[in-house]
Amino acid sequence: MFDDNQILIPDSFMRLYLPPGRIKPNAPREVIAQRYELCEDMAQMLTETARTTVVALGITESDVLERIYRGLTSGDTAFGADESRWVLRRLAELLEWDVAVLIATLADDA
Repeated sequence: MFDDNQILIPDSFMRLYLPPGRIKPNAPREVIAQRYELCEDMAQMLTETARTTVVALGITESDVLERIYRGLTSGDTAFGADESRWVLRRLAELLEWDVAVLIATLADDA
């Protein structure tokens, strides 16, 4: 049987579904692929918003990332804390923002 889903899920995302000390994910591949697509799409959609927010509000990249993280994790959103952190990492990567800034942003939440 062939896998019709040709999406390559990065290791960084797969690790979200690997319990400590285990090698088998705690969710089916189809579910992980759907979650990955959702998170990747969110990171892609947030790039322009993040870029313009830095300029429009005159705030730091760290401030922008913190605001986005709060938005992703507040209320009844589709993202849990781990996925929200992954979205932020991917967003910073897409924007070529300093990862150290991101780590500082997430340090209090981890």
